[in-house]
Amino acid sequence: MYIVQIASECAPVIKAGGLGDVVYGLSRELENKGHCVELILPMYDCMRYDHIWGLHDAYLNLWVPWYGAAIHCSVYCGWVHGRLCFFIRPNSQDNFFNRGCYYGCDDDNMRFAFFSKAALQFLQQSNKRPDVIHCHDWQTGLVPVLLYEIYKYHGMEYQRVCYTIHNFKHQGFAGVEVLQATGLNRPEYYFQYDKLRDNFNPFAINMMKGGIVYANAVTTVSPYHAWEAQHTDIGYGLGHTLYLHRDKFQGVLNGIDYEFWNPQRDRYIPSNYSSEDFEQKIYNKKALRDRLQLQQVDKPLVAYIGRLDQQKGVHLVHHAIYHSLARDAQFVLLGAATEKSIHDWFAHEKEFLSTNPDAHIELGFNEELSHLIYAGADIIVVPSNYEPCGLTQIIGLKYGTVPVVRGVGGLVNTVFDWDYDQMHPPEERNGFVFFEQDNYALESALNRAIDVYNLNPDLFQKLAIQGMNYDYSWNHPAQKYIEIYDFIRHPW
Repeated sequence: MYIVQIASECAPVIKAGGLGDVVYGLSRELENKGHCVELILPMYDCMRYDHIWGLHDAYLNLWVPWYGAAIHCSVYCGWVHGRLCFFIRPNSQDNFFNRGCYYGCDDDNMRFAFFSKAALQFLQQSNKRPDVIHCHDWQTGLVPVLLYEIYKYHGMEYQRVCYTIHNFKHQGFAGVEVLQATGLNRPEYYFQYDKLRDNFNPFAINMMKGGIVYANAVTTVSPYHAWEAQHTDIGYGLGHTLYLHRDKFQGVLNGIDYEFWNPQRDRYIPSNYSSEDFEQKIYNKKALRDRLQLQQVDKPLVAYIGRLDQQKGVHLVHHAIYHSLARDAQFVLLGAATEKSIHDWFAHEKEFLSTNPDAHIELGFNEELSHLIYAGADIIVVPSNYEPCGLTQIIGLKYGTVPVVRGVGGLVNTVFDWDYDQMHPPEERNGFVFFEQDNYALESALNRAIDVYNLNPDLFQKLAIQGMNYDYSWNHPAQKYIEIYDFIRHPW
């Protein structure tokens, strides 16, 4: 199959969050399975050009219709760690992608509406006819709309679209000006409830809703999150739209890159290990304690790695620190806050605990240190308020670091409670799960993990090794997407 990914990110050249990792990881695995994959991305001025090999001009005379006129674009081509990528650079005074940032501008809706239009214009003008166009999140929600309302009448009638939603919170709201700019026009048509009109604001179009309505297949990043999006407030107002289109909507669990996240070959840790020689993990625990100046004692080491924000259950992260210390465990935190108030809160805790030999708080993000924490910790807590997929717990499992998670989103699909899981036999269980959002629920699960570590170390090691033996690579998700692509091409 010939597949084109259209996205606003691709790691490591453009990475603001997990979206970039998914676009890269899925593309590579699809190629490994014998398919032809190309990516179309914005050419940001601030992207990591040092990760692009052989960047050259590929199509210098692309004219993109815009507001009844046209904007001239240059398209450049290069390889990002083996992936063939096309970068669209508009040559206009709007400077859509010359902002020193990926997101956060007042006109983001227009910037990415233009990108969606330009990507399809490039496919049409360069005579590229992929079997499937796979686009991602609200930034490319207009791609299927434009394809089926405009471009299918200009030689692209056989292209099919898979649309993946990574985060329902950001949906891309806009007014009539986006319809005028992209050439869709006809507001009386697109502002109908069954088209692009936002479910709660009759004066706005919703780009993510447009993607759901017009795409041939719609996915999100875990099966349980797909259920949550339809039946809880996690869908942020799109639950009814997803219900109407439920026959084409499903969750496909993300994978992680085992070339990068693998204790057997990780170059950031002092002692490599696997489930076959698990006892080597202890040397990473010693190295982590030395690096962070924690005391070398026989205690469980609990960790948190990730953003410090409301989505991640920051109040429970805070409580986990002090509850772990009260249970005579050690605690290590590595995270960057998304709000000043949260940063100040944890900066205060960092200072308060600065002389505690059993605690260390590192504010910010450090790639090398994150690998050492995964390898050195015994337990990792992921107490998210919501978590579409979650990579932290999947990486923790691979490193034999037992996860304690809240039962939401992809956490439900990857972590199976040692005591209470009814769906998996004991030899397939791999962690501890709690469901409520209060301190008592967290304490209950964390206590169970610490008790097993202290009272039955052989069982704790068995649990850790069972987690390591799960396969959460891109192999299975990529195969699932191939089945989806095949179905939308040949639905009979």
